[in-house]
Amino acid sequence: MARRRQPEEHVNHERWLVSYADFITLLFAFFVVMYSISSINEGKYKIISEALIGVFTDSDRALKPIPIGEERPKTVTPAKPLVKDSEQVDAGIAGASDPLKSIADDISAAFGDLISSNQMTVRGNELWVEIELNSSLLFGSGDAMPSDIAFNIIDKVAAILRPFDNPIHVEGFTDDQPIRTAQYPTNWELSSARSASIVRMLAMQGVNPGRLASVGYGEFQPVANNATAEGRARNRRVVLVVSRNLDVRRSLTGTGTAHAQPDAALKRAGTQTAPTPVKSPGRESAVNSPSPALIR
Repeated sequence: MARRRQPEEHVNHERWLVSYADFITLLFAFFVVMYSISSINEGKYKIISEALIGVFTDSDRALKPIPIGEERPKTVTPAKPLVKDSEQVDAGIAGASDPLKSIADDISAAFGDLISSNQMTVRGNELWVEIELNSSLLFGSGDAMPSDIAFNIIDKVAAILRPFDNPIHVEGFTDDQPIRTAQYPTNWELSSARSASIVRMLAMQGVNPGRLASVGYGEFQPVANNATAEGRARNRRVVLVVSRNLDVRRSLTGTGTAHAQPDAALKRAGTQTAPTPVKSPGRESAVNSPSPALIR
């Protein structure tokens, strides 16, 4: 019986690819090593270059060591600020172009008659300016619908506030006399509606709505005794608070400005002045201030 011939093994003609792949890998590793050896730290090279130039050109620098690598601090004592907190606050307020001072001066100049008759009060500090208006100037008794005089006053106030970017929030206050109507069940609703009416009027006159907010405090932040008619009249008021920046406005919204004082923390928050754009000539309208005899 004839022996079965063993099948011939197929010759692998692609065996060279393994050696070729190993060669390419080693070549790549070789070039990586060569590149890492030949790369120059430009920062250290520049330092050494400047130091050598200084040594040959400046006799004073010849005695100083050449810095290599990162220079370590000579002391662990923390650096003292160049400007103290109080100086930062003072610098923020004392600037010649302080928007709060400009607003206060413009309001005082435009409403001298109302201020002299105690119908309007302008006061402020380094963090905010308050423009307080008697509610009888703006609204009827127990109502939040603005009067004709209110439109004239707010139109003029808006022309002064419009060129600035400072945040404004309007506060509404009432006396402690209860109100129970279908539209205003309590003084909360009445004070909120009055402040919202002023905000809407300011926005209608071109003040950026993003700067505005309204809040009503009802009868719970009095500035006078509600036992007398004069005290109740003082407590019925609307206050426009122009803040130095948004942080100050948020700090004041929760507590109101009736009894707020700019403490140290609030001063630090208010050192940054709101950005003021180039002041464009506002719309000047001749507004006749109402006569005190017409106001009850």
